[in-house]
Amino acid sequence: MRAVIAKPVATAIVLFARAITAVRAIWPSEGVPDGQCVYFANHCSHGDFILVWTVLPPRIRKSARPVAGAEYWLKSSINRFIGRDVFNAVLIERDRDKRTHDPIEVMATALDAGSSLILFPEGTRNQTDATLLPFKSGLFHLASARPDVHLVPVWINNLNRVMPKGEIVPIPFMCSVAFGSPMHLAAGESKEDFLERMRNALLALCPKHTGDNE
Repeated sequence: MRAVIAKPVATAIVLFARAITAVRAIWPSEGVPDGQCVYFANHCSHGDFILVWTVLPPRIRKSARPVAGAEYWLKSSINRFIGRDVFNAVLIERDRDKRTHDPIEVMATALDAGSSLILFPEGTRNQTDATLLPFKSGLFHLASARPDVHLVPVWINNLNRVMPKGEIVPIPFMCSVAFGSPMHLAAGESKEDFLERMRNALLALCPKHTGDNE
């Protein structure tokens, strides 16, 4: 029954997100990447993965799964329905002391099953004045475990204005989602160098850095 309801709910969420944000995707010159991808994005709202998921072409959206905190998406029946049934999220246990599964193994298993992933390497929502928080090490370990999977930087612009801190009702505001070119872990690349390179690739898509003031 839940699976039957999940599909129209997903469609409704996509239509609502587009109506509120008039969101458009900005792809690199080479276009939409082929093959499995880990889309890694900036994170300042609970709606971030919805916007990325919304702008993906339907053929890609079907297999794209957001990586999200199990504690948040399992805390109520409605959260569980949206997280598990609507978005088929890869749920990660954030509390190290209570974990029963290794998060990297969980994500790698999802990749092995043919999924692409949407994740946020900052690890938490950025509610500071900094453009981007330092990256956690998870992206490096995932890239090391599955080096052939494309790593695609994604910058979500203006969604924090749609859902400002403390607001419950979304405020209509135009948003964009900019995708970079696929990247991979280089042979012998250190964790520090890799994370800096990924972070710089993501910052390069930010309008503040590109001069795009939309």
